[in-house]
Amino acid sequence: MIEPIRQRAHRDLEPLHKAIGDSNIVLLGEASHGTSEYYTWRARISQRLIEEKGFKFIAVEGDWPDCYELNRYVKGRTEPGLKARDVLHKFDRWPTWMWANWEVVALAEWLREFNQGKPEQDKVGFYGLDVYSLWESLAVVYAHLREHHPNKLQDAMEAISCFEPFNRDAQEYAWHTRLTVDDCEDEVVDLLRSLRTTEPKYPDDPESHFDAEQNALVAVNAESYYRAMVRADNDSWNIRDIHMADTLDRLLDFHGSKGIVWEHNTHVGDARATDMAEADMVNIGQLVRERHKGSFLVGFGSYQGSVIAGNSWGALMQVMPVPQASESSWEGILHQASFEDCVLIMDDFRDVPGFDTRRGHRAIGVVYRPEYERMGNYVPTDLTRRYDAFIFIDQTKALHPLHLEEHAGPEPPETYPWGV
Repeated sequence: MIEPIRQRAHRDLEPLHKAIGDSNIVLLGEASHGTSEYYTWRARISQRLIEEKGFKFIAVEGDWPDCYELNRYVKGRTEPGLKARDVLHKFDRWPTWMWANWEVVALAEWLREFNQGKPEQDKVGFYGLDVYSLWESLAVVYAHLREHHPNKLQDAMEAISCFEPFNRDAQEYAWHTRLTVDDCEDEVVDLLRSLRTTEPKYPDDPESHFDAEQNALVAVNAESYYRAMVRADNDSWNIRDIHMADTLDRLLDFHGSKGIVWEHNTHVGDARATDMAEADMVNIGQLVRERHKGSFLVGFGSYQGSVIAGNSWGALMQVMPVPQASESSWEGILHQASFEDCVLIMDDFRDVPGFDTRRGHRAIGVVYRPEYERMGNYVPTDLTRRYDAFIFIDQTKALHPLHLEEHAGPEPPETYPWGV
């Protein structure tokens, strides 16, 4: 098995771009939310897709309102003198480091420069696909209606008032709905319905109505997500990934063009090629393949290094060691093949003995305990079915968060020169 890997794996990205071909949706994964190389390699790939293949947006595993502010920045709609670092430093939902990091600063500045002088329809955007921002999204809809449609403001006030007793605490709201028959579903659905009856004409900001409607959709699906969160099943996971897939479809329809997705491998890799399917869980990778013919899924992995994570939910971020991967895992096998960095195109490996079986594939979340890694950080994976391509980086290092004290200076730390 190792010898065919040595013969068929690639040392550069050209075969990947050739394999992507005319795909109009490219999903780029990551094996952790805190590894520098995953961000910089995805940025390099995205740059080429934008420049050479006409992709029009990057959509990430982040909150819509925060990411939309970065979208406004890269399209030149923010106040003069503002920098990407200023916009990203305002990302304050834990885990802040996922998007408030120097690697994304570099990407955002490149996008802004790329967009300069282009007509609005040719500018490349940056959006968030996630569902967590219930209160933030309601605030955006309220502000939009107050400015453009004050006659509809009562609908927003009723939705906000319904959630007000829970002090912006999703857990408190979720348990309340579990213990009583009261919830806020009707209020957020009515708000969305009301917003959709307004006229979307705002020449100063062509995305204003789209933004407001998306925030109303986030509120609807977030309310559903938080109600499902306290049940002992996988409904909340499915609500979240279906919302992300639906948001991607809305972005594709809005732009009428091609899109790039950045999310964790657990979302990007087709769930049907893992044990997720046995638990009746779907993900955006599976849904995209089912809904669209022109999709291409890229997974990432590494053998050892360091990562940014917390040792519990909400804990302080810290640099943690990533131990050597299990020898029997996909990462262990690729390390044994003596590649530092390589790209595997899955079409080249479907006839290789050993690639038709499931092996562990490392997955590190925002909560990580290296000492317990082998107890639950490996997802049984059929690699050739989960992805269309896989990028392996033998040694990786931790991401560079904006909010981490040693990275708080006026200049970025040394990061991988992805822009070359």
